[in-house]
Amino acid sequence: MTTTVPTPQGFWTTPLAGVILMAGSCTVWGLSGLFYHQIQNIPALEIFAHRTIWSVVLFIIILSVQRRLNVIPQTLRQPRLAALIALASLMISVNWVMFIWAIQERHALEASLGYYIFPMIAVLFGAVIYGERPSRGQLGAIALAGAAIVVLTVGLGVAPWIALLLAVTFGIYGAIKKSISIGPVASVTIEVVMILPFALLLLWYLGWGSFGRNLHDTVFLILSGGMTAIPLLMMSAATRRVSLTTIGLVQYLNPSLQFLVATLVLAEPFTTAHGIAFPLIWAALVIYTIASWRQDRAARRVSRAASASGTTV
Repeated sequence: MTTTVPTPQGFWTTPLAGVILMAGSCTVWGLSGLFYHQIQNIPALEIFAHRTIWSVVLFIIILSVQRRLNVIPQTLRQPRLAALIALASLMISVNWVMFIWAIQERHALEASLGYYIFPMIAVLFGAVIYGERPSRGQLGAIALAGAAIVVLTVGLGVAPWIALLLAVTFGIYGAIKKSISIGPVASVTIEVVMILPFALLLLWYLGWGSFGRNLHDTVFLILSGGMTAIPLLMMSAATRRVSLTTIGLVQYLNPSLQFLVATLVLAEPFTTAHGIAFPLIWAALVIYTIASWRQDRAARRVSRAASASGTTV
């Protein structure tokens, strides 16, 4: 009796492969705090500039292999689309710099909170920008997330502005990306190309900063480009293989790993306020996930019913 073993090509087109790719991308992002902790002696803006430059190099190579480099001038010739990508570029730039700075200044725990509350922020933006109607469960999740922010503000004596800034900039970035028609790799390539002149100007002003001064820092600065490109490619491939609900669930791996890195590895203080706020956030995520799953299931039932009625003779 012989057993048929699926070929790698066949496996990598399956939903399971999509989950693996998604988990891989979230793992890289979730553990990225350890990466940036290794070069905490380098200013966040300098790391951001190098991350931009080496991301451009990687993405240009990828688009060259795909023979899609012409998408860059084609997009830039469309004023509205170029303006949207420029705004997305600004939002993700602020997000990147703030995340790196948070790691360096021992605010990784608050950074993880930002990515936990991002889904609730995204629901609000969807309602305001696209007129989407959140369910009662999603509204309840938003209320719990708001309560967690109030607890932290009272307990720590200051609003968790790092978490809020990360969540809001990433939320705006996601809302903009929803209205951009070109693929994720091409759009992110154009985003970093738009930032490139500022990155080069900054490094010229700094005399290229830490680059070339020692092997450790130089290698990590070059690898920072891969910290952007590789997870994005994995996520792009995953989105073509699994449902949005699955993507939403697996994405929680990112802030969960950030939380573990902050508390267990970087040994950041976990106060009583954190002990109350984070369970509130986790409860909000459970409610949000269940509500989103039900909403997605209901939408699919409506879609199937519409298809069935459309084919009835």
